[in-house]
Amino acid sequence: MERIIKATRPEMASYEEYIDEIRSVWDTGAMTNNGPKVQMFAEKLKAYMNCPHVELFVNGHASLAAAIKAMELPRGTEVLTSPFTFVSTTNAIEQCGLIPVFCDIDDTYNIDTDSIRRNITSGTSAIVTPHIFGIPCHVEEIESIAKEYGIKVIYDGAQAFGTKINGKNIAEFGDAVMFSFHAIKVFNAIEGGALAYRDAKLKEKLELYRNFGISYGATNDVEVSGFNAKMTEFSAAMGLVNLPHVEETIMRRKRLARHYQEVFAEIPGIETYRYEESIDYNYAYFPVVIDAGKTGMTRDAIWLALKENGVETRKLYDVLTCDYTFYKSKPYKRDVRYAREMTERCLDFPMYSCLREEDVDYIGEVLKKIV
Repeated sequence: MERIIKATRPEMASYEEYIDEIRSVWDTGAMTNNGPKVQMFAEKLKAYMNCPHVELFVNGHASLAAAIKAMELPRGTEVLTSPFTFVSTTNAIEQCGLIPVFCDIDDTYNIDTDSIRRNITSGTSAIVTPHIFGIPCHVEEIESIAKEYGIKVIYDGAQAFGTKINGKNIAEFGDAVMFSFHAIKVFNAIEGGALAYRDAKLKEKLELYRNFGISYGATNDVEVSGFNAKMTEFSAAMGLVNLPHVEETIMRRKRLARHYQEVFAEIPGIETYRYEESIDYNYAYFPVVIDAGKTGMTRDAIWLALKENGVETRKLYDVLTCDYTFYKSKPYKRDVRYAREMTERCLDFPMYSCLREEDVDYIGEVLKKIV
């Protein structure tokens, strides 16, 4: 085996930058509880995302759950979502006492607006769905439907930080957008999450849910059943030093994606995504669809053969969230024909800014040899 190419690698500023940033923590003694670095990080994100309101959390899942709770969606109402995602999206809906309705996806890998229309009812209170692989949903049509029916739109933007549509940041769409700053994202804060939102009135509620529901004041009352979801100063510091590098990171990923397209164009049965000119993608992932009729091999067989040749890939997503043990026995509506097909055909290739074009060439050579 000539080399090992990992499926993911974290994007990190230099060691020296991070050490310089955290040095002041020893001076202030502030490590958590909305410290100065967390506050500074939030302000920097507001400017970068062109969003007036941003709250920071310990992780993306907590951000999404807090958004759902703060909007006070009536318990027992239906929420339209995509099952072609990481299970956090579905869990957050279910944990907030709402009923997920699993819609189909289209060739953007995102929720299909026709499926939304087929499944929306008088009992629907929101659309909560991801921008999967950093590829944005059909935001204009989704928000038109939401306006027509008077429901909320919350986007799970865990994979979409830095994506823009016609020059407009992805954080500017919907009632709220959650972002994950997990270590392997395009932009990370070691671990962490953010919520960009429109309605300034949500700020107090979000602060309550982030900190056990405690309203600090004369009585230190508990107003809601909150949780501990505060970001630490060390995570905020990593975010502060990584943020100035994020556009360069995305440009490197874009060059790699274009090179992948050139290399894979020579391999029958490997279908790459058709990027649109109106969208500035963040290239968080590089998904392909396997046509087994042309490759002569299933997606799983290709995944295994690549692994045996030192190339790590990911079967994202090989199980729909509605098919996990916890959910599959529940009587939730499922309109997922194409999504289920993609669980057997989609394969994610290595994508990170320190990957080299020669690594992509090697991956292409291995793939040609396999198929």
